[in-house]
Amino acid sequence: MNHITKLKVKLQENYETVLYLCAAAFLLLALIKPEIQLKQEVHNYLLIADVSQSMNAEDMKVNNLPVSRLVYTQYLMREVVKTSPCGTYVSVGAFSAENVALLFMPLEVCANLDIINDTIDHLEWRMSWSGNSRITFGVKAAEATFDYLNIPAQMLFFTDGDEAPKANSINKLDLSGVRIGKNVIFVGVGGHEPSPIKRFNANNEFVGYWGTDAAADTGAVGANYADASKDDPDPVVAYSEFDRYLSKQEADYLKGLATDIKGQYVEGLDAPAFYQFVQSQAPAAKFITAYSLRWLYLVLAALAVLATYLPDLLYRLKHKKA
Repeated sequence: MNHITKLKVKLQENYETVLYLCAAAFLLLALIKPEIQLKQEVHNYLLIADVSQSMNAEDMKVNNLPVSRLVYTQYLMREVVKTSPCGTYVSVGAFSAENVALLFMPLEVCANLDIINDTIDHLEWRMSWSGNSRITFGVKAAEATFDYLNIPAQMLFFTDGDEAPKANSINKLDLSGVRIGKNVIFVGVGGHEPSPIKRFNANNEFVGYWGTDAAADTGAVGANYADASKDDPDPVVAYSEFDRYLSKQEADYLKGLATDIKGQYVEGLDAPAFYQFVQSQAPAAKFITAYSLRWLYLVLAALAVLATYLPDLLYRLKHKKA
């Protein structure tokens, strides 16, 4: 009897021991080496929130309660993060005036859920460094942000599209050279009926509504918030209801911008279709990420244990037929 034959006989005589040892080895691997590093295509979202004053208009609802456009944006952002599978990366930024400020670099959603949500929860209008709001310039600024990230991303730009001053043929920026168009999705936030814009002082206390005179003087709620003396404690507000500056979601304008840069527009609705649309986007980046093999090791361990019963099961079936 040669060595190979002897080994086969030994394995047949001690198959249960061998299988239990295999199961133990797989369980050990599940504990000490549950992951391997792989370069994978992943979703990488840059969530940009418009924090200009028009986003304080209360014409949206969350859980049937009236909320501002900015609060609604925060809710949608948290839901996008919540509905994103592990392995998705997210960064968050704020838009105001003509620039985009990146708040943190891409983070994996499951390992950093609390950090991401905490940042979203702290977005507010006082983060705005200037009162004007020029989305076309913001798109150009986003290109610089993309260059800084140095990682391809899908940008979700949450905004009502209410610019200050209003874009016209003279001040509208030429976007024909925008390189990131295919990575930009304008998420329209706000009602389609005109709504007054709440005004707060520098202590974030509600003092009234923006008036049409302020819009005429500064260009649609375009005060300089960096100068607290102009906004605290008693900023100018509309003196009557008919004098209030009214704002709505400029959906047609956002759709036009999306067409100009070959991007996309989607209505920001708290509905499964919106979250499915976001998750249906093609993976934007490649990251070296940890891929879990724990499930595989546990399945193999279970199969090894079940295999110890296989000879007895086959024996019973054979004699049952006989």
